[in-house]
Amino acid sequence: MKIFRSIQILVCHLFLTTALFGQQQSDTQPTPPSSDTAALAAMKKEAIAGVESRAKLAQVMVDTIFSYAELGFQEKRSSAYLTGILEKNGFKVERGIAGIPTAFMATWGEGKPVIALGSDLDCIPQASQKPGVAYRDPLVVGAPGHGEGHNSGIPLNILAALAVKDIMQKNHMKGTIKIWPGIAEELIGAKAYYVRAGYFKDVDAVLFAHVANNLGVSFGGFGSLGAVSMRFDFVGESSHAAVAPWRGKSALSAAELMDVGWSFKRQFLRPVQRSHNVLVNAGDQPNVVPSTASNWYYFREADYPHIRELVDLGSTMAKGASIMSGTTYSSTILGSAWPGWFNKPIAEAEYQNIKMVGLPTWSDADQALAKGIQHELKVPEVGLETSINSLRAAATEESFTGGPSDDIGDVSWNLPTVTLRYPANIPNLPGHNWANSIAMATPIAHKGVVAGAKAQAMTLLDLLNKPELLASAWDYFNRVQLKNQKYVPFIRPEDKPHTELNKAIMDKYEPQLEKFYYDADKYPSYLEQLGIKYPTLRPQTSTNGQPPTETDAESIELENTIKSSSAVAGGGGF
Repeated sequence: MKIFRSIQILVCHLFLTTALFGQQQSDTQPTPPSSDTAALAAMKKEAIAGVESRAKLAQVMVDTIFSYAELGFQEKRSSAYLTGILEKNGFKVERGIAGIPTAFMATWGEGKPVIALGSDLDCIPQASQKPGVAYRDPLVVGAPGHGEGHNSGIPLNILAALAVKDIMQKNHMKGTIKIWPGIAEELIGAKAYYVRAGYFKDVDAVLFAHVANNLGVSFGGFGSLGAVSMRFDFVGESSHAAVAPWRGKSALSAAELMDVGWSFKRQFLRPVQRSHNVLVNAGDQPNVVPSTASNWYYFREADYPHIRELVDLGSTMAKGASIMSGTTYSSTILGSAWPGWFNKPIAEAEYQNIKMVGLPTWSDADQALAKGIQHELKVPEVGLETSINSLRAAATEESFTGGPSDDIGDVSWNLPTVTLRYPANIPNLPGHNWANSIAMATPIAHKGVVAGAKAQAMTLLDLLNKPELLASAWDYFNRVQLKNQKYVPFIRPEDKPHTELNKAIMDKYEPQLEKFYYDADKYPSYLEQLGIKYPTLRPQTSTNGQPPTETDAESIELENTIKSSSAVAGGGGF
């Protein structure tokens, strides 16, 4: 009897161990997809057709926002334009959410489930670039431009939402669709405030979208770094730098001392961390000892404790610098982002839809543009992607070597979230650069947005029609994601969005950019308005019959800029 009892215990133990191991495996590895009902499959075909029928709207929205080229917190025209389209299509729009004038939440439908579609909107400093031109050729020298491709994500979500809205009305379906913009994402400046203000409190899931060079989705964590954007403001005392420098206390010296300390410490930080800074307000002129100076840092790490550690270390460095320089200092959090963690069940559902959609059919002109800029930058000339990547499973802390940051991370730690990557840009580009602007008002971006919108619409239909999918998503969120870590915001109760950022830059460049705003009523595409032949590649010879040099490139850029300004001033295009 004892032997039999021992065998029973052993069998139960093996069963539980196997079940637990299987559960752990299913939490980290893809699981077989469930099939759609005939009714849902038919709806998805309708959604694809609904997106395709709005391809022209996609092109107009993408090109229009590209032409506005607005930096973070200053997305005034872009926000007004998009909310106007949403209101015309029956959405109720709440503007100025979370204390951010350019932020909004657009809502259509009623009842559960509530699905929120989000994407970023701001652009990059000094990334102005003529679209479709495979070498450096800015529209306005020094001006901002969409060197991250954020002009494309909200149009994608609008296309998906409108296609699904038609189906919901036709079939009298319950459910609510929300659309919102990632304002000032490049400053990681808004999404934590959306969360704090409660805008995701009653939302069941978030489908986010971000520009890429392929169509894909992933789940789990350790794919992006979290970050805190922090400014250290030093205050000293001015004096005559030649007559009585000893009477001064240099705030600039304090900022520089902080940098020296951080540079010596960097060797002893974890390899995965990224920390970088710029000096702002670093003095007026050399003969006056600077009484004020500011040091703006981004502290990035893989998880909350280590990010917190970097922030505290930065504060220690600032304190030491202020003591050494005889100055005082204060610190301000300008933005923050949790490292993203994305939902496995929803990612698996979206990936099945991605496989059904496939990549766009690229034309010879599309591939020529891609290879042209790749050649220009001396990177592998692979052209555009032609096959879909596999579903990317969760990484591990040990294998993670670093990456970008996005404040969608804050949202992802509050409810089930995935990020759809869609193929609107070119592989092997540097990112946050004028080169990443080149494709963003061309057929590459237009086709990529339409492809992404199809996958997004189909996944939205999954969430509206499969309550078991949402149940699985929340089970994964609560049982796996929140098992060892809960969300603690980096922003403090007294922190507010810094909507003053980038205002001076936009005040300087907006009057010059206005000349280049897209007129969709007059021109079928932005390329046509600008008079750009698609694609425009680097001339193969210079004026002396030899291969073009860097000086030739600068001359071409200056000449084209002058011609552009003259043509627009005269009322014509390029």
